[in-house]
Amino acid sequence: MVSEAAPAATASVPWTRRHLLGLEDLSCDELCTILDTAEQFVVPSQSRRKKRGNLAGKVVVNLFFEPSTRTRTSFGLAARRLSADTLDFTPSSSSLSKGETFIDTAKNIEAMGVDLVVVRHSSSGAPHLLAQHLRCGVINAGDGAHEHPTQGLLDIFTIRQKRGRIEGLTVGLVGDIAHSRVARSNIHGLVKLGAKVIVCGPPTLVPETIRELGVEVSHNLEAILPRCDVINMLRIQFERQRSGLFPSIQEYARLFGLDSTRLAKARKDLLLLAPGPINRGVEITPDVADGPHSAILQQVTNGLAVRMAVLYLLCGQPGEE
Repeated sequence: MVSEAAPAATASVPWTRRHLLGLEDLSCDELCTILDTAEQFVVPSQSRRKKRGNLAGKVVVNLFFEPSTRTRTSFGLAARRLSADTLDFTPSSSSLSKGETFIDTAKNIEAMGVDLVVVRHSSSGAPHLLAQHLRCGVINAGDGAHEHPTQGLLDIFTIRQKRGRIEGLTVGLVGDIAHSRVARSNIHGLVKLGAKVIVCGPPTLVPETIRELGVEVSHNLEAILPRCDVINMLRIQFERQRSGLFPSIQEYARLFGLDSTRLAKARKDLLLLAPGPINRGVEITPDVADGPHSAILQQVTNGLAVRMAVLYLLCGQPGEE
């Protein structure tokens, strides 16, 4: 069953962009446009029987060159809930294995009548490169250690949903800041929307240049916990590290892991986020990850509404079946 209704007109500014490549280039009004539109998709995103027809006749391709569970599945479901046709691309069984270039592969897929390409790649800037060569829309689903805009948006959306605002809040980003594309997208979005951001982790995982993005730097989790309204616990990016950047996992967990003892020093209404996948017992202990402060699963749920909003804004047709 298809619903014709379009989201209510709550957007802050008319949307004119063809691509979503990162949050760094978006204005505060554009960020609010996405968040306000996502609010209208919260209920429809959970409807299994009634689809919206906003992307009927459109084709969305997931072009993933890195493993993914939440992001890939979320984009696929979001597109189908909007009545789009979807295709999942698998690099290992494509002509890339025969020597075809990244650009040629994408252009050949586009030539089959594709409207949107959702791309994840280990190289920073890969989505931007595609946007220069393709006529269809491009969505960045994570590029190296650069940005992961829809994850940043769903984190911010969850904060706004739970706390009612972003402006004036203090948000701590804890963990592997140096290799985290999620951290960068969160920083760009949160700072523009008026939050104070504190990044925290071992000195080897927090580059000094990160201060240039308008954040405070700390290497002491217990010192910042009482100041934070929100803590976002980032995963250690073992796959992106070229050498050991801290003595041991046990040492990291002892100093920067969030357990019930450490949580007792935080504000009573602390909101806990984690983009996933989480390493239980390293960044967060199981009792805290599953406890009353945690909105980790709510983030996953909100990811569907946020990605529906992004797909709708880039190529949706209001009220169309």
